[in-house]
Order: sequence, then C-alpha cells, then structure tokens
Amino acid sequence: MPTCPRCHQAVDSQVVNCPYCRTPLKAFGHPGIPLHRATGDEPLCETCAYHLDDSCTYPQRPYATECTLYQNIEQKRLEEEQRQKSKSPAIVLQNWLKRNQSLLLILGLLLVCFLIALSHV
Repeated sequence: MPTCPRCHQAVDSQVVNCPYCRTPLKAFGHPGIPLHRATGDEPLCETCAYHLDDSCTYPQRPYATECTLYQNIEQKRLEEEQRQKSKSPAIVLQNWLKRNQSLLLILGLLLVCFLIALSHV
C-alpha cells in the first residue's frame, strides 16, 4: 500500500488526493495517471531515463519536482538485467518445456504406442 509523500500515511493506490492532508497523489485528477515527486532537493530529471536520452518534452525540465512521465534509470537497468538473464539457453528450454507439457505427453504416448506396435510385428 503506498504512502502519502507529505504526511506518510498509508493510502489506497486508487485515491486521487490524500484523505488526511489533501495532497494530490494522481495527475490531472485521474486515478490511472501516477504523479511522481522528488523526495529531496534534487529534481526528478537527474534520475530520469527520459532526461538521460534527451527525449523529455516536459516544460519544467530539468528542474521538475513533479512529473507524470518519470522513469527511474536504476529501475530500467534492473529490468534490462532481468531480461538478459531470462534469455539464457537453459531458462529458454525450461520455459518451452513448461509451455508444451501436453504436446510432450502426447508425443510420448505416440512413441510408446509405436514401440508396442513394432514389438508385435
């Protein structure tokens, strides 16, 4: 459960404003648009992926303390590392075997039937 950045009370993830201090938690009054805030004196732009690749079009850039587009660089790096780990051949094979268990079972049964038929010839 997220907490309010101002009063640090636990709030529902869908509320637009904090019920305790009325701080806006969602952008434009819409529960589906998160509003990211800087926690210290450093603006969000310093740790944002959009600022790093120069694709940010936010008017308050590079001094924005609130942003709806914020994407943390570290989080993006962690996701990329996890994606790289999931591409190893052993994991790819393991995932394929999990997805195709029924196909392997049917092929195994057909092989047993074929071997039984060959043994009776």
